[in-house]
Amino acid sequence: MLGVPHTSIWDFFISYLYYVSIGGKAKCLVKKEMFIPPLSWLLRAMGGVPVDRSNATKLVMSVIHEMEKSEHFHLAIAPEGTRKPVKNWKTGFHMIATKANVPVYLGYFDWGTKRIGRGQKVELTEDARADMKRIQAIYEEMHLTGKHPENYVTK
Repeated sequence: MLGVPHTSIWDFFISYLYYVSIGGKAKCLVKKEMFIPPLSWLLRAMGGVPVDRSNATKLVMSVIHEMEKSEHFHLAIAPEGTRKPVKNWKTGFHMIATKANVPVYLGYFDWGTKRIGRGQKVELTEDARADMKRIQAIYEEMHLTGKHPENYVTK
C-alpha cells in the first residue's frame, strides 16, 4: 500500500493507527538512522523495518525475498521517499510489486479534511514511468493536503 502525502513523521503514526484499527498489520521501510533509542523499540513494534538506502537494488531484492518467505506480508511505502518536496517519486515499490506479483493500493491521509483510507487498487504494467504518471495523476485528483502542504508535490 502506498501512503501519500508523506510530509511529516506523524503520517507514519496516524497511518499505523488507522491500519491497526481495521485489523491490519503492515511492515514499513524506515531509514536506519531513525532507529536510535528509545525510538527504535517503538518503530519495530509498529512494523518499522530499518533500511540502508545507499543501495536501492539490494534493498528492493531483500524486501522481495522477505515477501516470498511470508504467507501474509503487507508493506506500506511512501513513494515520495522523504518528507521533503520531491518531483520524482521513487519507483522501488513498482519493482517490488511487479517482481513479487502483488497488488498495489493507493493509501492516503488528508490533513485538510482529517480523512485517511485505502483508495483504489492500481494495476501495474511493465512501464514504471507511465504507471507513476498515472498514479500521481490519481493522487492529484484527490486534492490531498499534507501536514506540511508546501512539501507535497504531485507533478
